[in-house]
Amino acid sequence: MTAQRPFIDADWHQVLLYRPEGSVTVGQFQSEAMSLAECLAERLGECTAERLDSHQFVVNICQDRYHFMVGFVATILAGKINILPANDTPAALSQLMAGEPRALCLHDQKGFTPPYPHRLYPSGINVPLRAPCKPNLDSAQIVARVFTSGSTGAPVAHDKTWGKLVAAIQAGAQRMGLDTRPMNLVGTVPPQHMFGFESLVLLCLISGCPLWSGRPFYPADIVAALNAVPEPRMLVTTPFHLRALLDAHLPLPKIERLLLATAPLSRALAERAEAATGAPLFEIYGCTETGQIASRRTTQSEDWALLPGIHLNPAPVNLGEHLFIAQGTTIETPTLLADRIQMQPDGRFNLLGRTADQVNIAGKRSALSYLTAQLKAIPGVIDGVFFLPDAAPTQAINRLCALVVSPSLSAQEILSALRERLDAVFLPRPLISVAQLPYTASGKLPQATLQSVLDAHLARTSPPPATWYIAEDHPAFRGHFPGYPLLPGALLLDWVIERAAAEWQVPSTALGIEQTKFLLPVRPGALIRLILAPIATSAATHRSFSVLVDEAVVASGTLHHRSPA
Repeated sequence: MTAQRPFIDADWHQVLLYRPEGSVTVGQFQSEAMSLAECLAERLGECTAERLDSHQFVVNICQDRYHFMVGFVATILAGKINILPANDTPAALSQLMAGEPRALCLHDQKGFTPPYPHRLYPSGINVPLRAPCKPNLDSAQIVARVFTSGSTGAPVAHDKTWGKLVAAIQAGAQRMGLDTRPMNLVGTVPPQHMFGFESLVLLCLISGCPLWSGRPFYPADIVAALNAVPEPRMLVTTPFHLRALLDAHLPLPKIERLLLATAPLSRALAERAEAATGAPLFEIYGCTETGQIASRRTTQSEDWALLPGIHLNPAPVNLGEHLFIAQGTTIETPTLLADRIQMQPDGRFNLLGRTADQVNIAGKRSALSYLTAQLKAIPGVIDGVFFLPDAAPTQAINRLCALVVSPSLSAQEILSALRERLDAVFLPRPLISVAQLPYTASGKLPQATLQSVLDAHLARTSPPPATWYIAEDHPAFRGHFPGYPLLPGALLLDWVIERAAAEWQVPSTALGIEQTKFLLPVRPGALIRLILAPIATSAATHRSFSVLVDEAVVASGTLHHRSPA
């Protein structure tokens, strides 16, 4: 028989959350959760004719953190499993619900009427305070199904048991001293994301750290939320939100601690944050599969210290260098980490970059995180990111791309600065200037979102079809040849190179023609068409070309892309 753990091990009258309407005690919260659990088990009225007992899962997309937490607890009390989606876009939700017909969507958005079973969170209900009780949960009970963010591909689901979640939160709280001195939490991360789920929702429920129920995003909203809760305060946020908050230069109330995760944080930004707030800044390292497993004080060390009960063991050598498997008392199953790691003699470790972060262009290796850091280090660049787009089936070379936020610099100025920092093969083609990067609410930049920005850019800037109508009075025909005008072969090849350079997105000077054959003359009034194709038996730097008039090939040959030295 597995161990039983209390759901909320706190005094009945202790403040659990802060809302604009006032504070909420443990007793009030638990009474509403019990009422919602009973409500969900009954018929769902006008929302759907289904019963919850025909559903095994509840997809909780409530935006208000109080609604989310009540729904989370109510689902567990009803014996069901919470599904926390990676994002709540209509397309993602429809795909998720279509793949799990036993799921019910719980939301707090009036007017939201999706074509699948759903339930609007009952607002304005008057729930009588019940008698004090502390429901226990089996440690082995699965209470949540969480999803990876999709930063490097499609989101993947992982089930979480109550006992492992409790152990992880207690280990993290002990590391930061929250077990002896709870703090009031304000967070910018959605509760459906693993970082927000652990460091806001579960830290509140398990460690008794009262939570602000709102979801601030803009700097003024974050400041207002901090002012709405008493001291001591802890801000749980991402590097994206932290940088925006500091750049706003708004007066800040006293903050006791900063807690960050989800994206790489530079030491310079951490030092700036500590100087502006007077609060020590801590980072959490982990992933959806393992939850939080390590932490560090960023301004003091680049090393990460494992949380109690966590171990890293070297992965089999055939998987690659610097790869480790994480396991321990807080991890559901041993997990191969996606980051390359350098272990230190004292058990601490450094991150060397994600395995999916490594790129190989023209035989040269680098890391997307390193390239992004070089881009961000250019004076005048506010933000930016390198990424490797999805390769098109006919694309000879899969080039790196980059998005950049820099109102004061042109693309050419940024590229010139990058040439001083990077090998030419890693220069982004294209470099796309944007007003801001398309971060998710959790501060992530999913591959699919970056690809959509690139696709939209190419749709706006793609060259016209590779055709050319050669007018009868084109000056090239003068004197070439009298009585039988022909298009000069050199002019035809110049056109081939310019069109190929536009498709390859490289300077025309980087292309050369290795061989060519002129099969038929090109006469005045002809409409010529260019076809480029990869050469299956050759390197990705070669393409064959054919120039056609109607369906007849008038010239053919081979193009070569010369990488700059």
